[in-house]
Amino acid sequence: MDTFYKKYYWSVRKFVGQKVANEEDAEELVNDILLAAYNSLPGFNRQSNEFTWICGIAKHKIIDFYRKKKLKTILFSVSPIFEEVADKALGPEEESIKKELSGEIKAVLTDLNEGYAKILRLKYVEQLPIKAIALRLKLTIKAAESKLIRAKSAFKSQWHYSNVPKK
Repeated sequence: MDTFYKKYYWSVRKFVGQKVANEEDAEELVNDILLAAYNSLPGFNRQSNEFTWICGIAKHKIIDFYRKKKLKTILFSVSPIFEEVADKALGPEEESIKKELSGEIKAVLTDLNEGYAKILRLKYVEQLPIKAIALRLKLTIKAAESKLIRAKSAFKSQWHYSNVPKK
């Protein structure tokens, strides 16, 4: 593994760096790509150059990365219902990813403190406007907006650190 990693690291890093701007994301992708390629070596049929084959794996990993990133972005956009989010972002052919992401969203909501989980459910599941949320939670509109922002931030942090699957 060490020899394989050293042989391809910088080439793959350059390839990924052209498609992923964030250094930390690029580094994580490079590691995932090289691990996946190394684990798949027994199935490599040598019909193409080894680096070309690795770039094919990289393309798929990068697409998966952006697909999940898009889902996280959509989660906090105007489309609030989680199942619809997964449908729109991933399409019907990605049913297993939809189920996995739905489970991850529920797990993150369970791990958040009660107040944050509640305000996110009110906003994104029940689709209540901020004014209705404020009334239900007995908060001012400004306080409800502030709490929603903190809840989104907590969700994003929890999602990033605990529930993003490693491939």
